[in-house]
Amino acid sequence: MDPLLYLGALVVLFLVWIKVKGLEYVIIHQRWIFVCLFLLPLSVIFDVYYYLRAWIIFKMCSAPKQHDQRVRDIQRQVREWKKEGGKKHMCTGRPGWLTVSLRVGKYKKTNKNIMINMMDILEVDTKRQVVRVEPLANMGQVTALLNSIGWTLPVVPELDDLTVGGLVMGTGIESSSHIFGLFQHICVAFELVLADGSLVRCTEKENSDLFYAVPWSCGTLGFLVAAEIRIIPARKWVKLRYEPVRGLDAICKKFAEESANKENQFVEGLQYSRDEAVIMTGTMTDHAETEKTNCIGYYYKPWFFQHVEGFLKQNRVAVEYIPLRHYYHRHTRSIFWELQDIIPFGNNPLFRYVFGWMVPPKISLLKLTQGETIRKLYEQHHVVQDMLVPMKHIKTSILRFHEDIHVYPLWLCPFMLPNQPGMVHPKGDEDELYVDIGAYGEPKVKHFEARSSTRQLENFVRDAHGFQMLYADVYMERQEFWEMFDGTLYHKLRKQLNCEDAFPEVYDKICKSARH
Repeated sequence: MDPLLYLGALVVLFLVWIKVKGLEYVIIHQRWIFVCLFLLPLSVIFDVYYYLRAWIIFKMCSAPKQHDQRVRDIQRQVREWKKEGGKKHMCTGRPGWLTVSLRVGKYKKTNKNIMINMMDILEVDTKRQVVRVEPLANMGQVTALLNSIGWTLPVVPELDDLTVGGLVMGTGIESSSHIFGLFQHICVAFELVLADGSLVRCTEKENSDLFYAVPWSCGTLGFLVAAEIRIIPARKWVKLRYEPVRGLDAICKKFAEESANKENQFVEGLQYSRDEAVIMTGTMTDHAETEKTNCIGYYYKPWFFQHVEGFLKQNRVAVEYIPLRHYYHRHTRSIFWELQDIIPFGNNPLFRYVFGWMVPPKISLLKLTQGETIRKLYEQHHVVQDMLVPMKHIKTSILRFHEDIHVYPLWLCPFMLPNQPGMVHPKGDEDELYVDIGAYGEPKVKHFEARSSTRQLENFVRDAHGFQMLYADVYMERQEFWEMFDGTLYHKLRKQLNCEDAFPEVYDKICKSARH
């Protein structure tokens, strides 16, 4: 049979099967078929389009001119909202499915949508060592450009599709954060369109209250139109050391010691059970031992978290040299370890070699096509949470995660939290070392119930003076939320800038207990 006829027959049979079973049944019970046949090719098309678009615009140097016009358009929309009486709150017009957050925001349907189409890199200033970017520029786009000219961001949050706006208005973290802090702490300036339509630039010295209030505010103080971010010289390789550690006390001790050691440019832990983990430490270098190089970002390579687990199983300390950008996006192909629940055979060598170049599917497309049934099932039987707790509480935190949800691997990422104004800062008067504990997957405890189990974790984190990342499902009541976060400066700016009638409060925007 002609190969094309054979392929055509398979497609027809597949469509008949969908018709008999129903599209919802296929999407729920055999989702990998839908993902592999449709979402992976679509994701490739999206990536190629946005890569070519970004490359052409940067080469033509047209972004700065277009940027000014885009800002004026946003100002026009805000002023029109005011003329209409400002009866509804405003929010960005970007569809909710395009965000990396798994939360579905209902406010988009009731608020005034302000269209913001700003996704370009505006300028790289190597003298001042800053890059100026628009809010929808993403990490894949930024690192591709900066690394090609010998520069990088001090903190590069993992997934390619994470946008600068999301990382500023929410937060971002990476394995260099024990030195540089969260993503907000490498930003030197923000430009916002405020509720009255004016354009304001804020830094540590200029409009400093607004500068410190913007992070974690989730777009409720104004519309971010540009950010200036520090850059540092890049190196070709990351020399990465893998060390298996057994026993919870030993894991916590080793991780805290390595996180406090500033000679380590990168520190990360993957915990595979309560008493088994691999602690990774790395430094940038221009020289590599050829026999120890590993280009982990190639599509046919094993998923990183399973590659790391190999050192644990062998109980072997090892060193590898990884290309810098491959290291930055080491968890991208497998979306940490979430893709194994969507494509169970995704790490099979045959699948990687034949289809791996299309992986991962866009998170936005997964959201768009999941349907209400899958969304509810996912919400009730799946955990995606990052809890930020002081390093001194790492042991009790891991035990709480183990008892309440029992999801492994756990992602351990240290960060320095400076004593600065804003919603998130240490309890004392000094900078403090924290750890992000990331749990992504299906809970293995019998008593898991999404709301009650998450609230237990939230209560623990609040008592430990920790913080919950706001991209995830948040079940706190309003009073509890403002016990966790310091709203002093935030509420002061809300009144000062007339935001209360213009934008929803951050709690109302992100918390499940809020009335939308």
